[in-house]
Amino acid sequence: MEEKKVRHILNQFSVYGDLESFKGFGNGHINNTYISVRNQGGTLVRYTHQRINKNVFKNPEQVVQNIHNVTGHIYNKLKAEQNGSISPSRRVLQIVPAKDGKLWHIDDAGDYWRTYVFIEHASTLEVMSGTDLAYKVGKAVGTFQKQLSDYTGPVLYETIPRFHNMHWRYEQFDEAVASDKAGRLSSVKDEVDFLQTNRDRGMILSDGLANGRLKSGITHNDTKLNNILFDDATGEAICMIDLDTVMPGTVLFDTGDLIRTATNTGAEDERDLSKVGFNADLFRALIGGYMSEASDFLTDYEKSLIAESGRVFAQIMAVRFLTDYLNGDVYYKIERPSHNLDRTRTQLALMKSMDAQKNEIESIMRELGIGLSER
Repeated sequence: MEEKKVRHILNQFSVYGDLESFKGFGNGHINNTYISVRNQGGTLVRYTHQRINKNVFKNPEQVVQNIHNVTGHIYNKLKAEQNGSISPSRRVLQIVPAKDGKLWHIDDAGDYWRTYVFIEHASTLEVMSGTDLAYKVGKAVGTFQKQLSDYTGPVLYETIPRFHNMHWRYEQFDEAVASDKAGRLSSVKDEVDFLQTNRDRGMILSDGLANGRLKSGITHNDTKLNNILFDDATGEAICMIDLDTVMPGTVLFDTGDLIRTATNTGAEDERDLSKVGFNADLFRALIGGYMSEASDFLTDYEKSLIAESGRVFAQIMAVRFLTDYLNGDVYYKIERPSHNLDRTRTQLALMKSMDAQKNEIESIMRELGIGLSER
């Protein structure tokens, strides 16, 4: 985008001071991000500006409104507590409104932009380095859920309809199998058969929400490591970021994706499946950290499904990856023809590794004082 256009857009927000500079930031594939520097009476202050991807988020206003409602609740809670060395302004994202009073600015091309106060002296991490970090990550997710467990504000929008609905994902999968648009079905019979065999087991979270056994709350829905901000000085988790997918759901959506991403010994698209497996030590630390914050607001039934939620999320991602592979790679960005198939096989390998360590997982859950559901 031309520098003049970006500068004009950034100046549409209610930010005090002269715009000194700005530059592109990060390597995200969803939203375009810039960091600006403002001179506020001799003090340089940074802000984050993002153009929201309308192809992914069909209703950007709803996305920003959800974030505003959630971050406002968390900020007010932190301000009331004031019991830590870290300022509330560093422990939750803060949206800066546009000059017209709206939470977003619409540019001449019809694209939506939003602005946050930049949280200084903090970083994200890409590699799960060990159990100490796993504990912190689990605790961060538990803290986020705990902060929102008493939310009574406006009902949040479902910004991506049926995002984690396993029934819907299998409907898409069935259509992909039936149509075989890319002519690839004959080469993935084993993968299809495995997913069909596990079909009913994977429905437990979707069915639990539908029949009321699982309560609906507020979930982040993308609880991977690099969506947590850590303090550069102390190494402690500060807050959750990338809140675009915050919406109603069961807290087990967050534990599921957390377990799926944090305990896998291989990359999500690893081609050497011997490197892929479930790390029980990371799981123990992860859930230990999570339960240190979440224990009080979870029901016994929710607790009993924590471990299973990780397997469910490996399954739902396998279904989504294989659906895209059968459809000719129309959704996920790929770097090689087999990329979505590699991703599928990694998720299936993770599921099988979890099954092979069933006794160890049950032992860890008992160790943490958590009962297990009979499903």
